[in-house]
Amino acid sequence: MPFLFLSPSTQDFNLYVTTGNEQYWMNQLADRMEPYLAASGINVTRNNPSGSAATSIRQSNMGSYDFHLALHSNAAPENLSGQLRGIDAYYYPGAQYGEAMAQLVVDNLKPIYPLPDRVQTRTSTAIGELRRTKAPAALIEIGYHDNPQDAAWLTENLDEIAAAMSRAVAQYFGLPFLQPQGVQTGVVTTERTPLNLRGGPGTAFPVLMRVPNGTPVEVLNQYDGWYVLRVGTLLGYADSRYVTVGS
Repeated sequence: MPFLFLSPSTQDFNLYVTTGNEQYWMNQLADRMEPYLAASGINVTRNNPSGSAATSIRQSNMGSYDFHLALHSNAAPENLSGQLRGIDAYYYPGAQYGEAMAQLVVDNLKPIYPLPDRVQTRTSTAIGELRRTKAPAALIEIGYHDNPQDAAWLTENLDEIAAAMSRAVAQYFGLPFLQPQGVQTGVVTTERTPLNLRGGPGTAFPVLMRVPNGTPVEVLNQYDGWYVLRVGTLLGYADSRYVTVGS
């Protein structure tokens, strides 16, 4: 089901060679990803930006998430400072779902990164957010923040990067990647039985909740006869025939 724990870096001590730091820019990226993810029916929980990697892992493990996605940028060893470029999508060795997400991220970032041959998947047994999370996980190092070209590319192309990353997440969950639309109000209009709110646009997707007739909802998007709805704090898909959208 589409429940994502999104974990942008908490490392405010990693300064960019341009301006700002890793914590700031990864949270800026996450901010731009959230509207795309919501528009595609993906439920997102964010880590505490004032915490640490350890607190992010604990927070993730306290919930029931289908994937843990960590957002970072990289830095070269001191003897190579400023000389390296590239994007690395990390997963734990042998972790099928982590590898699948990492590969989707690579496939979506390659077309927009200036050096596509340097966008690659890598394995790691040392990264806590890969080996200690209950949910499948990937950690993405989006360029080198000590390299002027990479730092400038990331900070000047946040919307495009956010769209590419969100498309990868939607593909991972088997969902359409939808553009954010204006939110409309609506109401469930079934005659007797509640309306099934599902994890995707089709009856093969699991039911997330059953929504009673007359329940007010927010309509975020539509796809192939289905609406993306927000019911309370929960996002999902419902048959558009049973939702009346207000003017």
